Amino acid sequence: MNNNVSPKIVVAETSVIIRSGLTAVLKRIPNLNAHPIEISSPESLQSYIRMHQADIIIINPAFGGWFDLPAFKAENGKSGIKYIALVCSIIDNHTLKEYDENFAICDDIDVISTKINHLLHTEEEEEEEKDSEQEILSQREKEIITCVVKGMTNKSIADHLYISIHTVITHRRNIARKLQIHSPAGLTIYAIVNKLVKLSEIKDTL
Repeated sequence: MNNNVSPKIVVAETSVIIRSGLTAVLKRIPNLNAHPIEISSPESLQSYIRMHQADIIIINPAFGGWFDLPAFKAENGKSGIKYIALVCSIIDNHTLKEYDENFAICDDIDVISTKINHLLHTEEEEEEEKDSEQEILSQREKEIITCVVKGMTNKSIADHLYISIHTVITHRRNIARKLQIHSPAGLTIYAIVNKLVKLSEIKDTL
């Protein structure tokens, strides 16, 4: 997803305190550029989805007494929407399996940010994982090698490239497999030889 485009995120929750609080948190997530839509009733949700496309719907499984996600998907028939369960009470794990992700009201902003960004970049991750099957390094893998030899952590790399930590770890695993290099020092030598970095850019990784 283009990071300059504001993702369409719907927050469906009857409690105004919880709904407004989550909306405020979403607006504070760096690089998300979110302008969430607050929905307080199942009827309003149905009406909104009929008229608009959403990227993510964050919804309490107990919304409207009990939210039947499979029935909602079947009735509306819109693909591409990711559903996050907003867990405010004890919910059966079987119910949560219907959702793409979930977080609880006690989760901090880092957890919420990581999960949302992972869902928004799912398609990008799938394409990049296909690239990793090739023996030639992808442009993204080269970028990650550059970040690693500069001494950046996985989290710093994820923030810098606007991808999830999960994606960074996947790329690093693919890089190690392709190059058969399993240490920062080895990657540093590779990066220098292949002119991915200059000596002046490298921290003490050798």
